[in-house]
Amino acid sequence: MFGARCLLLALRRCSSAPCPKHTQAARLRVCEALEAQEVAGDIKVQGWVRSVRSQKEVLFLHINDGSSLESLQVVADPTLEHRDLTFGSAVEVQGKLVKSLHRMQNVELKAENIRVVGPCDTLTFPFKPRERQPLEYSRQFPHLRCRTNTLSSLLRVRSEATAAIHSFFKDNGYVHVHTPIITSNDCEGAGELFHVRTSNKVQEPGENSHFFNVPAFLTVSGQLHLEVMAGAFTQVFAFGPTFRAENSQSRRHLAEFYMVEAEMSFTESLQDVIQVMEDLFKTATSIVLSRCPQDVELFHKYVSPAQKGRLEQMLKNKFITISYTEAVEILKRAPQTFTFQPKVAAVDLLVPGIGELCGGSLREERLHFLQSRLERLGLADAYQWYLDLRQFGSAPHGGFGMGFERYLQCILGVDNIKDVMPFPRFPHSCLL
Repeated sequence: MFGARCLLLALRRCSSAPCPKHTQAARLRVCEALEAQEVAGDIKVQGWVRSVRSQKEVLFLHINDGSSLESLQVVADPTLEHRDLTFGSAVEVQGKLVKSLHRMQNVELKAENIRVVGPCDTLTFPFKPRERQPLEYSRQFPHLRCRTNTLSSLLRVRSEATAAIHSFFKDNGYVHVHTPIITSNDCEGAGELFHVRTSNKVQEPGENSHFFNVPAFLTVSGQLHLEVMAGAFTQVFAFGPTFRAENSQSRRHLAEFYMVEAEMSFTESLQDVIQVMEDLFKTATSIVLSRCPQDVELFHKYVSPAQKGRLEQMLKNKFITISYTEAVEILKRAPQTFTFQPKVAAVDLLVPGIGELCGGSLREERLHFLQSRLERLGLADAYQWYLDLRQFGSAPHGGFGMGFERYLQCILGVDNIKDVMPFPRFPHSCLL
């Protein structure tokens, strides 16, 4: 019955189509049309108008649907022009794909029919044709800025980078784990956490005030959950949202961001962790550069012209590694004093202009050391499960985390982290 109902609904939707001719035309994305090497008849393209130019004998449109930085040129008879056919309007264009006389494109769409699906009020639309607005201006319009060239390129790069990171770990035998967003653990110990509570609920006498019976927070890291999984799988990774209630308006901080985290069992060498960091960065970046050359070039040309050369050097050369002793000596010469004395088997990947991109370490596997430490802090009961990991078949392990937005800043040269996130969340700002 369910299958039949779905089929009937599908048939009913098809029967309400505006015109049989529209349903017969093959739909092409703009990127597919631009890549076509041969002419094609009876196709349709759907997207948004980037420019309109009407001449006495011909009407020129440029249509973009987000699949490509480049727009598809449409040529049409001026009689097809409509008063709602303006910059920003959503349209469906049907016609034939023909060889183009335009030097920059192989083909163009010779329109036989143009339908305005959704008009655009160009007087109040915050973006104008052929205007390059600064990223700070675009940030005011999170619901519309994805229609600009800069942000649409960013989002395509972000999508390809996500796929490239997953591909790297899959090709190297890692198991993807969905670590929880809501957790009872304070992984980083920083205290800058978002508490999770119910709303509009009157507490009854004697009722536990916590929904989960214990305090719950939005996660700051999936590391502890990955350590659990590393006790059954030798290599695991997570890629998901993390949250920090840090009251900072810095260009490097967000309240919500994405973290790539990996954990490897049976490793006693920090060099193993370092090598995975470097391999991940170089492999994912090479894939992004090969799949999004135009989008990356836009940033390297208009946003950060010097970044292209820096990125080429990072990919070509071995990452410089300094020893623990050298790092401590540098820290000792710093004018600041340390609240805690630096002493741990850890590593940070530092990138010019970004700061810390990755942070990792070998995890403490000595049961007696952890137990005494947790007892001194009064946390032995809450973290008994963590002690169990060391008691039942423990193996030396280590891992790292990479801030995904900082990674995008690094490869594109974007100065402010708020401009590499579709909907940035930071103190006093949660638009949409």
